[in-house]
Amino acid sequence: MKLVTFKTADGRTAPGALRDDLATIVDLGGVFSSMLDLIDSGDEGLARARALAATPDAPTLALADVTLLSPIPTPRRLRDCSVFEEHVQGVAHWARTNGIGLLAEVPKVWYQHPIYYKGNHLSVVGPEADIPWPGDVKMFDYELEIACVIGRRGKNIPTESAFDHVFGFMIFNDFSIRDVAGMELPGLFGPAKAKDFDGGNALGPWLVTKDEIPNPYNLVMTASLNGEIMGVANTTRMHHRWDAIVSYASAYGETLVPGEVIGSGTAGGGTLVEKGRKLAIGDVVEFSIDGLGTLRNRIVAGA
Repeated sequence: MKLVTFKTADGRTAPGALRDDLATIVDLGGVFSSMLDLIDSGDEGLARARALAATPDAPTLALADVTLLSPIPTPRRLRDCSVFEEHVQGVAHWARTNGIGLLAEVPKVWYQHPIYYKGNHLSVVGPEADIPWPGDVKMFDYELEIACVIGRRGKNIPTESAFDHVFGFMIFNDFSIRDVAGMELPGLFGPAKAKDFDGGNALGPWLVTKDEIPNPYNLVMTASLNGEIMGVANTTRMHHRWDAIVSYASAYGETLVPGEVIGSGTAGGGTLVEKGRKLAIGDVVEFSIDGLGTLRNRIVAGA
């Protein structure tokens, strides 16, 4: 299923299931109070959602008549990994060019573990949301990623069973302030403020249950800016796969809970910094991934 969280003209928000025509939403609000409520309900709840979505006389709304929010407007946690070597090498080249020695080479630990940072789960927006320019910055950038959503609680999860804890996938745009990152990271801490600002995490347009993505390791990922294709990647290039990512996130006694979001990290060619470019006010960023739709956001002047 393609699951959404929508907002009606009168301000009601609810989860829904997008039908195959990509124009009609089955309203699941009479059964589930939120997307988190649906995910929390486990396999039984997912079966109820499927049954309702397949019912011909189920309550529906036109996609054009509602606003899509992030599929999970406030994830319980937000983590972001770095599993695409081409991107890490591209950032290392940028670091060398800009005299940031700390990032000039890919560290050995990157190849050994799917390391991550914890993001701001309160700064999540959805498709078509405007992204405010985050203050006095010079190098604002996008990052093309795929994210998984955790559907089952677990701690110290073995790699062999870790994929069982994945509920589904969606597109993730991890907006970043490059000049602030260059200032912070030599301090041996972060990413911090370079990733932490209103609207910094765009997710959507829908959450696709994993049964609809039979092979998450062969998905074409495309980044476009103002209608021009800027980068094309593929999840075949993930150095660490989802089973290793989920297992590592739960290691050392940390419990994963349903409704967490874990980003893959940026795909190779999925940023502007790798091309010596940057975002500007008015730019429209579009990310597309096979089976997951298109996530579109516009950069606007900050408040």
